[in-house]
Amino acid sequence: MSDSTAQRDLPTHTRRNILDTMEVDTRLLGMIGAFVIICIVFDVWTGGRFLTPRNIFNLTIQTVSVAIMATGMVFVIVTRHIDLSVGAVLATCSAIMAMMQTLVLPQWFGLELGSSVIAPVTIIVGLIVGVAIGCFHGWLIGYLTIPAFIVTLGGLFVWRNVAWHLSRGQTVGPLDANFVTLGGIEGTMGATGSWILGLLASAVTLFLFFKARSNKKAHGFPLKPIWAETVIVAIAVGAILGFVWILNSYEIPIGRLRRVFEERGEAMPEGYSAVYGVPYSVLLLILVAVVMTVVAQRTRLGRYIFATGGNPEATELAGINTRLLTVKVFAIVGFLCGLSAVVASARLNFHSNDIGTLDELRVIAAAVIGGTALSGGIGTIYGAILGALIMQSLQSGMAMVGVEAPYQNIVVGIVLVFAVYVDILYRKRTGD
Repeated sequence: MSDSTAQRDLPTHTRRNILDTMEVDTRLLGMIGAFVIICIVFDVWTGGRFLTPRNIFNLTIQTVSVAIMATGMVFVIVTRHIDLSVGAVLATCSAIMAMMQTLVLPQWFGLELGSSVIAPVTIIVGLIVGVAIGCFHGWLIGYLTIPAFIVTLGGLFVWRNVAWHLSRGQTVGPLDANFVTLGGIEGTMGATGSWILGLLASAVTLFLFFKARSNKKAHGFPLKPIWAETVIVAIAVGAILGFVWILNSYEIPIGRLRRVFEERGEAMPEGYSAVYGVPYSVLLLILVAVVMTVVAQRTRLGRYIFATGGNPEATELAGINTRLLTVKVFAIVGFLCGLSAVVASARLNFHSNDIGTLDELRVIAAAVIGGTALSGGIGTIYGAILGALIMQSLQSGMAMVGVEAPYQNIVVGIVLVFAVYVDILYRKRTGD
């Protein structure tokens, strides 16, 4: 009996040793596993339509807006605050940028749509508005000590209706063609550009792993076995190149290509074909993820943010200005709301009155599902992005099988509560 018990225990012991040796983040592994299960279930349920290049392409561009704001929400929740206004701030920034393109710049300054000046000026104005709103919220929270829940709940009502007032509740568009390229389908890198991006990302990944190993060795820290490093690097590079390959498999419809050639006054060559590749909006999300990760892990601001969330009293006693830190955190979120407004409105090619509706809940859910602790002090940027992808995969899959929107929201709510419960159990077990 003892022999059989030992035999049963051996696989578990071996697996645990493998995971410990590879230093795998079990939380990340669990989220990836959940995402894979969701994809497989919906692919079977939809008869193989969920994992097609077309649907994966659409899934990525639909995720970007929420994922960008979720990276900022990580900082907010880590510092033990909450922001219920991100969707409304997005709507206000979107309305202002739409009015800039259809009213202010064309009628006040005589600039026509298509001018090289319109898109950059519009984006800068939208980002400034987002930062200003974020600073205002941070000042109310940090210096007037009004709870973040109340400030941002009030902001939800205020900025949602400011957006309505600016547009008079109407759809504003079409938007500038250069601006629209940041929305996804109208702006992609093509096959060659996407492969170049994939190879560069793979090279950077290899360099970072090599540098991290060299730093550990130089400081006398224990090193992973070579085989473990090789497996992790191979998986990371394989995921990058596989993602690029899938997006490069989505061909542009012939009718769309023919219209493009007709607009140029040219005839489309016989047998001509082209693919979308990586959208510019996804590239924008990657840049945001890299910058936010560097801020979180490599800067004084990031260390202050996580220290404040871990122990606010000790942080203040250490001489850190937590009030100003609060303003900075909400300014970052405001900036990211403006950036998300660019992506969301560009993807639609117009500003609508309901843009960003319920995004505040999706953003919070993405951050929490991604492992950000509501108690503060713990959270990751990659986790929030993966949480946003899981959320969007659920909604997209349910839409494809015919589940109505109210029931989709019910499922998302259940998943959110379950994710928090799992997070509580995980922290109790690991002692975090």
